[in-house]
Amino acid sequence: MGVHATLALLADLASSLQSFVSVFVAIYVILILAYVLLSWIQLPYSGTAAAVQRFLDEVCRPYLNLFRGRIPTLGPLDLSPMVAVVVLLVAAGIVNRLIGALL
Repeated sequence: MGVHATLALLADLASSLQSFVSVFVAIYVILILAYVLLSWIQLPYSGTAAAVQRFLDEVCRPYLNLFRGRIPTLGPLDLSPMVAVVVLLVAAGIVNRLIGALL
């Protein structure tokens, strides 16, 4: 392999990694938003709805618990999901810039 082929391969790897990080973060933000919306409304009971809520709870709660208790609430409004999303987006931007700089 020539130098140009190696550089092209590294650039493709960096682009793929950056795309993966961006898509992963976007999907996780959507899951957090769905978790928040479903916590506000009460769906009629069904097996499917219960499974979706259980899945969202298992996926989102551990990350959101990092911010709960540390972020003050505004009455009944919990601000921790908003802070969690902002931190996630900032972290994704930093990771993507590091990937671009390293590769």
